[in-house]
Amino acid sequence: MDSLLPLAEQAAVLLKARKETIAVAESSTGGLIAAALLSVSGASAYFLGGAVVYTRQARRLLMDLPDSAVAGMRSASEPYAFLLAKTAQQRFSATWGLSETGATGPTGNRYGDAAGHSCMAIAGPVERAITLETGCADRTQNMRAFSARALEFLIEHLREGR
Repeated sequence: MDSLLPLAEQAAVLLKARKETIAVAESSTGGLIAAALLSVSGASAYFLGGAVVYTRQARRLLMDLPDSAVAGMRSASEPYAFLLAKTAQQRFSATWGLSETGATGPTGNRYGDAAGHSCMAIAGPVERAITLETGCADRTQNMRAFSARALEFLIEHLREGR
């Protein structure tokens, strides 16, 4: 978590300066992104909420996304990550939605993605998705790497402006 704190602090400074808010939907990071953002003093000024969407049941209950909304989508894909980010943004009426979904390891997922595969997306004034391949099978290292990259991705777009 210590390695995520400087990134969360940067994101917090930018969100507060812009008077913007964020909601998070994460899967294989298990809540690390939200925990990092919430670890910064004054998080209530920008953090509206989040969900760990690790299973189909969580997707249905926490995000209110029925199976029909994800028909034809792989869960560890950029389109799915964008759907999660957009849904989080809308459900919380946040300026930004940030999501992550992937395969932490030590093995790949049932869709054929290797361990170390993650897709993340932001929705809001800028809407983008990216894929990260760490090439690593260590679950804990991947959770940290995915979380760090998601926060960096957010910071990059907050710095760009509108």
